[in-house]
Amino acid sequence: MSAGPQTDPPDDAPAWTRRPVGLSRAVTAELVERIVSGHYPVGTTLPTEPALCDTFSVSRTVIREAVKMLQEKGLVRVRQGSGTLITDPDSWNLLDEQVLAASITSGRKSGILDDLVITRRLLEADMAHLAATTISGDDLERLRELVERMDTLVDDWPSYIPYDKEFHDVIMLASGNRLARGVVRSLESQAAHAARYVGSPRRGDVVESNAGHREILDSLAAGDAPGAAAAMNRHITEGWLKRRKSKTGTNRLSRDT
Repeated sequence: MSAGPQTDPPDDAPAWTRRPVGLSRAVTAELVERIVSGHYPVGTTLPTEPALCDTFSVSRTVIREAVKMLQEKGLVRVRQGSGTLITDPDSWNLLDEQVLAASITSGRKSGILDDLVITRRLLEADMAHLAATTISGDDLERLRELVERMDTLVDDWPSYIPYDKEFHDVIMLASGNRLARGVVRSLESQAAHAARYVGSPRRGDVVESNAGHREILDSLAAGDAPGAAAAMNRHITEGWLKRRKSKTGTNRLSRDT
């Protein structure tokens, strides 16, 4: 973060010049990483404004804007006369893109990824249930094409992944639940860069994954809403358990729909 020391704009400058958003966002992103990783521990105070100005070689305006952004994300609480307190993780907004990305990549245990999978399967199982009653013939045909294509890619996991994503997206779109689809896509977009989430499954695991897709497709084609939901639940859970590797703490992943 090497923008040299800056002076604050004059008080009568246009409002936008007093909000150096680009620099503030860059500083915020780094502070989010430091807080989530524990570099700045929960319950302690953020370094003082002058110290942060020196650390990032930016002006007070930039730091103040960054702290406001941290407040909006639930990471800090400003206490008059007592500094800026790092809040408990229960206060953090995990739907915030930066907070979620930092939480996934922070190197801690798989808890946040387990939470992500549980949330994803809850929403996708419900969308599969809805899609069983609304899906079109064209969408069913596209799902068949995707399953057949994935059958040819069981030895090539990186090439398999985009077709896997499209399979799920076709079902989410067919459900008509745009909000649930948006949440799942946001969660997945952050996890897509985490090696722990993407994994490197063996051929047999990928074969099983596509067998799960076929089971979901069969239920959708039959108009079996409960069957489609249950198949989606199993597919997401079993796929994650294989990629997750460790068996520690998996009891909360074993719930049925």
